[in-house]
Amino acid sequence: MTILITGAAGFIGSHISLRMLSKNIDVIGIDNLNNYYNVSLKKARLNNLRKFKRFTFIKADLSKNLNLEKVLKKKVIAICHLAAQAGVRYSITNPNIYLKYNIDGFLSILEYCRKNKGTHLVYASSSSVYGANKKVPFSVLDDVSNPVSLYAATKRANELMAESYFNLYGLYSIGLRFFTVYGPWGRPDMAIWKFTDSIMRKSSINVFNKGNLSRDFTYIDDIIDGLESAINLCKKKSFNKHKIYNLGNNSPVRLSKMISLLENILGEKAKKKLLPMQLGDVKKTYADIESSKKDLKFQPKVSLQEGLENFVSWFKYYNKL
Repeated sequence: MTILITGAAGFIGSHISLRMLSKNIDVIGIDNLNNYYNVSLKKARLNNLRKFKRFTFIKADLSKNLNLEKVLKKKVIAICHLAAQAGVRYSITNPNIYLKYNIDGFLSILEYCRKNKGTHLVYASSSSVYGANKKVPFSVLDDVSNPVSLYAATKRANELMAESYFNLYGLYSIGLRFFTVYGPWGRPDMAIWKFTDSIMRKSSINVFNKGNLSRDFTYIDDIIDGLESAINLCKKKSFNKHKIYNLGNNSPVRLSKMISLLENILGEKAKKKLLPMQLGDVKKTYADIESSKKDLKFQPKVSLQEGLENFVSWFKYYNKL
């Protein structure tokens, strides 16, 4: 059994690759190793994967209309598509990149699945698709026609593209809306990484909306449990649909509370620069996970306190502090 994982050098991609490899599943990892953030971090994640003989890495850009059959050289039974240009704020200043990676790249995956019947697809969506919805918790049944960022629009477009390929070609797939994922080997553009780094260096941190934001912070191990369950569900012969699920902690925490927890763990007070709401941002995210619990047996286990402690411990190790 061979699974293709796109974005394998990324945060979530490297973690799910490790999970699959630890279960003696052959993994082909694809990543373009772009410089959105420090490539050395991506290469360090890849080094962890290269310790496994079952891992094969291919540096490739899915947005360049690749002949995936030729690139892969073997048929894969499942695809876990995580490659994308991330970041809400970056999409405001660099919109073209999001159409290239998030739309064209996803189309390459859909076309491969269309041509190779029986290939199961699980792909990453985002809680950003809910926009500024007032009703909480966010349900997969809620209206998602009002994105407040181009990033969110591309993720919603992915869901609609997958739905169209199901209707046209019977492509069965699962889309997962991730909610503020954090943990070891995370992304430097995310708040928890930036705050930890700045507090330790005694630099100021930018606190938007004066800290009056809430996020459904979800620990990476919980996300990987849900992602693995989705891959297993999609492979079942009885699964014959396109389905979307939320993967979130189902327990939003105020940004000011998260900062307070970090201060206690680091033993340092943050120098806060209180700022107004950012363009493209939302005030609250909160996942309704009832369908995820039922179908994926998804049940978040890691509290924010424990997750932050794990992240800080890893951060110090990785940065040799």
